[in-house]
Amino acid sequence: MKSLLGTLYLWGLLIPGGLGYNRSLAQHRQEVVDKTVSARRSLETYSYNKYHTMEEIYWWMSQISEAYPEVVTQHFLGMTYEARSMYYLKISQPSNNPKKIIWMDCGIHAREWIAPAFCQWFVKEILQNYKDNSRISGFLRNLDFYVLPVLNIDGYIYTWTTDRLWRKSRSSHNNGTCFGSDLNRNFNVSWCSIGASRNCQDLTFCGTGPVSEPETKAVSSFVESKKDNILCFLTMHSYGQLILTPYGYTQNKSSNHEELIQVGQKAANALKAKYGTNYRVGSSADILYSTSGSSRDWARDIGIPFSFTFELRDNGTFGFILPETQVQPTCEETMEAVLSILDDVHAKYWPSSSTRKVSSVALVLSLLLPFTCLL
Repeated sequence: MKSLLGTLYLWGLLIPGGLGYNRSLAQHRQEVVDKTVSARRSLETYSYNKYHTMEEIYWWMSQISEAYPEVVTQHFLGMTYEARSMYYLKISQPSNNPKKIIWMDCGIHAREWIAPAFCQWFVKEILQNYKDNSRISGFLRNLDFYVLPVLNIDGYIYTWTTDRLWRKSRSSHNNGTCFGSDLNRNFNVSWCSIGASRNCQDLTFCGTGPVSEPETKAVSSFVESKKDNILCFLTMHSYGQLILTPYGYTQNKSSNHEELIQVGQKAANALKAKYGTNYRVGSSADILYSTSGSSRDWARDIGIPFSFTFELRDNGTFGFILPETQVQPTCEETMEAVLSILDDVHAKYWPSSSTRKVSSVALVLSLLLPFTCLL
């Protein structure tokens, strides 16, 4: 027996780091590679210019995290009222530097299908380009992206199965006589004070109390726990072609209102440059309507410096029933706007390499200038 054990030890089959260990490690690595290749192959037929069911989005999330294991991880966020799992994707490159966070959620209102379509488009664009695109790779050196593709999962599924124009969640109220809360009136910021209803039959029903809904609780608990590191909070809606800044519950402006307007206007200009689509920029109270309990206002009030709501295409021609032919152009132009915001956020907190390049060029030109008169 001793001689057998001795032989096994000698061969490295019982020693961590020995032949047996290395063989299993190599096998594991090969399995990861195989899984990655398989996931990427299965994603090749996934269409980003159409709307997807929740089942398809769940599948996409698992496949995307398997296809890009070096940068994407899928994380559990919480459970919906109807006991469905909420997951977000974290896109992060390993770094020795402390990282900050960009949060993006889509589909807080069930019928706004273009929003989850954009969240998927955004993830796809980052993953397909981060290795070769210096702009995106620059972001990932210092920023992690947290993306929640569908916040209101129960409501979203209901729009596919029962009522295409359903807006709210699917929680039960008044002994089952009415259903759903407006999750974007349920955050703990001036809750139900204006632009919201306490009648559970209404579209803007604010819930039974601040953060009464499990979906709202899951998001607010997580974001609250990370708030010191979150620089930008983006929540995607439709429709109206607007980039909204805080606040909706008051005419008062946030402490950095002018900066938010400037960043938002630059983003709107970048969006327009793609296909000529016009977006208006301003606070919800100024250019849309008064609202209380919104995630955008809540995020700004807990200290997240940049907080925006996007109201995507269109202006009412199709409204919530935006045709699939408009999915790709909407996502393409919105991507330009979001990248513009990321440019400004990144430039504020990290020295811009492009600025250094411009300075270097200016320095060389200034040194050459005295010699031009000799030519």
